[in-house]
Amino acid sequence: MSSTIYYFGQFELDPAGRRLRQDARPVSVEPRAFALLCYLVEHRDRVVPRQELIDAVWNGEPATDAALATGLRTVRLAIGDSGREQQFIRTVHRRGYQFVAPTTTAPTGSGPAAEPTTAVTPAGGTAGDTNAGSRDMIRFCRTADGTRIAWAATGTGPPLVKTANWLSRMDLERTTPLFAHWFEGLTRGRRLIRYDERGSGLSDPRSSFTLDEWIEDLDAVADAAGLDRFPLLGVSQGGPLAVAYAARRPERVSRLILNAAYARGRLARARDAAEREEANLDLRLSLAGWNAHNHSFQRFLTAQFFAESPPQRWDELNSYQKRAVPAASGAKFLEAQSRLDVADLARQVACPTLITHSRDDPRIPVSEAAELADLIPDSRLVIFDGRNHLLTPEEPAWPAFLAELYAFLAE
Repeated sequence: MSSTIYYFGQFELDPAGRRLRQDARPVSVEPRAFALLCYLVEHRDRVVPRQELIDAVWNGEPATDAALATGLRTVRLAIGDSGREQQFIRTVHRRGYQFVAPTTTAPTGSGPAAEPTTAVTPAGGTAGDTNAGSRDMIRFCRTADGTRIAWAATGTGPPLVKTANWLSRMDLERTTPLFAHWFEGLTRGRRLIRYDERGSGLSDPRSSFTLDEWIEDLDAVADAAGLDRFPLLGVSQGGPLAVAYAARRPERVSRLILNAAYARGRLARARDAAEREEANLDLRLSLAGWNAHNHSFQRFLTAQFFAESPPQRWDELNSYQKRAVPAASGAKFLEAQSRLDVADLARQVACPTLITHSRDDPRIPVSEAAELADLIPDSRLVIFDGRNHLLTPEEPAWPAFLAELYAFLAE
């Protein structure tokens, strides 16, 4: 057994000590399944053929493909994977299996490195892929208050910084079908810099969230990436943060792009008791579904992100966001976002600004985009036909958004 400890997601795998932990808590795995997991992790740089796995793990004992399939199901159950999601173990048709989750290592007894760097390979690539645009190097930086923030750069060319938004997790988002098209689209001749804000994904957990803290996160990432001045993209909840940052750091933001954004969260913009009650009901239903794992309640929130998409996409977002952040933190995120108000800061934005929005977005009404355009002096509003809050690759609004984005950046 290897004398190396492996860290992936929320897990710690110690082959020599025969231990698997999740968030420092032991995970029980039967010996054969544990050996399968160890072998796949130790050989994660390649696809491992079925027969090689059987030979290595069964050590010459008779075994069938069915026995291997059972062992792999046991492994996936232990680490929260599935044959459909394949976030950790990918099945390569007619070839075998590959462990694909980003992994850091440390010698036995040393614990993980304080500031590890992790290579992330997208689905369809291999750990040995040397194409600079096909891999992310996840790095870590620290804010002024000491919070550790995970960030990465993808692609080559002039920078484009994307603010963090609703529950990101950097080691998962690039390989999930929900968001993979954003990376292909935003790295055409650009170096995309993104990050997990505090309390989300691979960044340090937090119990409270404020606009000032989110600005600190972005400051730390821009400094770590060596950026003085750059265009800034804010999508959805990342929009108010982008507006506030452009207003408070005018020397750093050259151009501002906002998509599906708003100046005031739902509670902040409520005009009377009825609208406040609607905003609170929206919040309570979303949290009830999350905490109680109620399928219909969960869909209440995610259906608003992909209103024009099939229910399968809603469920994919449910699964993703639960892996991105604990339920308690997600609740605090939702409440903090609903109270955001950057209307006064929007009036102070001095850089050219492009605002885009789907006409029938059910999560953030198009009237919020119109308000942003009215508040920001040098701004232009483009409205796309569509009902999705987050743009999908198959809808006409997606290529239209990219065309507007690149034309704006080229001005």
